[in-house]
Amino acid sequence: LRTEVPPLSLAESVRSTMARIDSEAPVYGVATMEETVREAAARERFATVVLGVFAAVALFLTAPAWLGPRIPAGWERQIGDALVGDFGGRICHTPAGDAALAKLLAKVDPADNAQDKVRAGIANMDMVNAVALPGGQVLLFDGLVQQAESPEELAGVLGHEVGHVRERHVMTALLRQFGMSILLAGADSGVTNGVFGLAAMGYSRDAEREADEYARARMAESAISPLGAADFFARMADERSDSEDGPAVLGWLASHPSAGERAQAYRAAARTAPAYPPVLSDAEFAALKSMCADDPDVAEFDFF
Repeated sequence: LRTEVPPLSLAESVRSTMARIDSEAPVYGVATMEETVREAAARERFATVVLGVFAAVALFLTAPAWLGPRIPAGWERQIGDALVGDFGGRICHTPAGDAALAKLLAKVDPADNAQDKVRAGIANMDMVNAVALPGGQVLLFDGLVQQAESPEELAGVLGHEVGHVRERHVMTALLRQFGMSILLAGADSGVTNGVFGLAAMGYSRDAEREADEYARARMAESAISPLGAADFFARMADERSDSEDGPAVLGWLASHPSAGERAQAYRAAARTAPAYPPVLSDAEFAALKSMCADDPDVAEFDFF
């Protein structure tokens, strides 16, 4: 009798060959197949971790740009109200000053929908600064108001900050400044308790350019001379470089690059005729200038 032995399957043959290699591997000082597989798996896991880290870093760096404009309006309003609350009663109010500011704001932000209107205020702080806040709010600091020599100068600054609101730049800048914690913790967060952080909040060059373009377009619609804004930018740049003890601890121009180029752009936008009417009367401009000094209830701000 002859018994036929069935041929080995391909899988069995491979396993047999691998087993023979593994048994001989220690003799020749080479890794076994099992060790080789483990090393390959370890290298794959390490590569996956590295790629994950790079992806997380990329997401963190780019998140403000795509997430900021998509924050719901209700969240923005809550965060904005909390940020205004951080100023702790330092918002100035007088009947004449409030009316003058409302008139100036209507010129640079002619919104038809009352619910969509930007709100503006003057903070009793001796900084040459202005900030746009979430939820459609803008604050001019009294130090900046005192430096302005005409209402047209204030119109340029106010229009620029309104431009940041209208172009949806504000939440993007806040996310860069405070990180994702401002969304996770919300209005009850301690991250909003930093007036200096708000004052130092910066925007990208593209965002600054868009805000300037918005301001110039609205000023042209309302027949406001852009020469005032040009003079303000040029003068502030000169004073910032020449003065060592000016009132601006954190200057508005510090986060706004190329002041000379910006002044030139505003001058180029001016028309030759007809003459521009004044955006505010002398009495209205004076009411803005004295607003904080005339408010008996406004709180003082001390740097130290």
